[in-house]
Amino acid sequence: MAENSIRQTMQGLVDDLGQIAAFADLPPEHLAWLAEKFEEVKLQPGETFVHEGDPADSLFVILAGKIRWQRSDIPDSPAFQATAGQITGLLPYSRLTQYGGTGRAVLPTRLARLHKRWFPEMLQRVPELGQRLVAIMADRIRESARAETQRDKLAALGKLSAALAHELNNPAAAAQRAAASLRETLEAVRDASLRLARHALSAEQRETIIRFEREAGQIPAGIPTDPLAESDREEQITKWLESRHVPDAWKVAPVLADGGVELTKLEGLAAEVSDIVLGDALARITSLLTVLKLIREIENSSKRISDLVRAIKEYSYMDRAAMQEVDVHQGIESTLTILGHRLKNGIKVVREYDRDLPRICAFGGELNQIWTNLLDNAIDAMQGKGELHLRTGRELDRVLVEIRDSGPGIPPAIQPHIFEPFFTTKGVGEGTGLGLDTVTRIVRNHHGEIRVVSQPGDTRFQVYLPIVQPKAPPPLG
Repeated sequence: MAENSIRQTMQGLVDDLGQIAAFADLPPEHLAWLAEKFEEVKLQPGETFVHEGDPADSLFVILAGKIRWQRSDIPDSPAFQATAGQITGLLPYSRLTQYGGTGRAVLPTRLARLHKRWFPEMLQRVPELGQRLVAIMADRIRESARAETQRDKLAALGKLSAALAHELNNPAAAAQRAAASLRETLEAVRDASLRLARHALSAEQRETIIRFEREAGQIPAGIPTDPLAESDREEQITKWLESRHVPDAWKVAPVLADGGVELTKLEGLAAEVSDIVLGDALARITSLLTVLKLIREIENSSKRISDLVRAIKEYSYMDRAAMQEVDVHQGIESTLTILGHRLKNGIKVVREYDRDLPRICAFGGELNQIWTNLLDNAIDAMQGKGELHLRTGRELDRVLVEIRDSGPGIPPAIQPHIFEPFFTTKGVGEGTGLGLDTVTRIVRNHHGEIRVVSQPGDTRFQVYLPIVQPKAPPPLG
C-alpha cells in the first residue's frame, strides 16, 4: 500500500511537471527522475516558505496557487508575484547566495522544491533544461531591473516634484501677499486723495505735488543704497517730519527713505504747501510708493514663476522632437533652476563654460536625466555645503561636461563599481543604485563616454558626448 501511494504521488508529480512549459517536452524518464528528486510543499495563504537572508539553496516550481516575494529593508520596493507554471528561487549558474526577500503564499499553493545539490546531475542528464533555466534567469533579471528602474524614475520624479513645489511656492506666496497688501494700499491712496482734494490748492501747488510723486521712487545715482546709509537717511527724514508735525512720521519716513527721497526734495515740497497740506500730500505719496513697490514684488514673483515654467519646459523638452540639436548649457542651467532649493543653503556654483561650444545632436530629455543624477549626487556628497564646479569644453569631435564637487570623495576600492547596477553607497531606503547605471546607459546610447576621478575634496564626473551622432550602418544585403 505504501509503495502504491508513493508511486501514485510520483506519477502525480510527473503529470504536474509535464504541464509546466519548461518540462513539457521532456522524455518520461527525465520527468520521472525529476519527480524523484523534487520535494512537494503545500502552503496555506500567508504561510512563509523562505525568509529574507536565508541561504539560497533550492529551485521552486509552482504547481498551483500564487506566491509573492517582498523585500523588508525597502518598504516601498516592488513585490514580485509568481503563479502556477512559473519557476523561481535559485536557478543553475546563478550567483545568488541568499534570498533577497521573503516568500509567502498568496493562495493555497503547491510547490515542487529541488535542492541545489541535484543541479549538476540534472544539467548532465537534461542539458536542454539548463538552457531554458538560464533563459528564465535572464528574463527575471530584466524584469527585476525594469521594476527597479521604474521605481528609481518615480523616486526621481518625486524629488523633482518636491523641488518644483518648493520653488513655485515662494514666489506664488509672495505674489499673493503683495496682492492682498495692494488692495489695502489702494484704499489708503483713495482716502489720502480725498483728503488732499479738500484743500484749496492752486494749479502750481497741484503740479508740484504731482511732479514730486513722479520723481519719488527713482533713486538718484548718488544716493547710497547700503542698509546703514538708508537707516541714517530714514532717521534724518523722521526728525524732519516730526519738526513739521506730519502725522505718523514713523510710518512715512521708512517708505520715503526706501524710495530714495532726499531732504532737499522734501524741503522743496514744504516750501510750496502748508504743513497741513504737506501731511496729506505725503500720505498719498507714501501710499503710491508702496503701490509701486508691491507692483514690483508681483512682477518679480510672476517672472520667477515664468522662469521656472520655462525651465521645466526646457528640462522636459516638451513639444519638441526626440533627437535634435541641443544646447548643453541650457540643459544644465534648467536642471540647476529646478534643483535651486538644494543650492541655497551653502553651495557655491562656479561655472567655467566654453561659450563657443556647438550644439550637439542628442535626446534632450535624456541628457537632462544625466545632469539631474550627477548634480543630485554631488549635492548629496557635499551634504548641502561646498563648491560645485561646472566646466564645459570641446575635444575634437566631442564635447566635455565636467561636474566637480568638494565632497569627501569616493574611496578607491569602490570606484570601479559605482557604475554597476544596484550598487549604492547610500543608506537603506536612500538609493537604489540605479542613478549612475541610468547615466551610463544614456551616455552609451549617445555613443559617449563617462569617467570619474576622485580624491578627498575633489570628485569629478566627466561626460564626453559626440557633437554629431554616428550614422547607423546600412542593412546587410
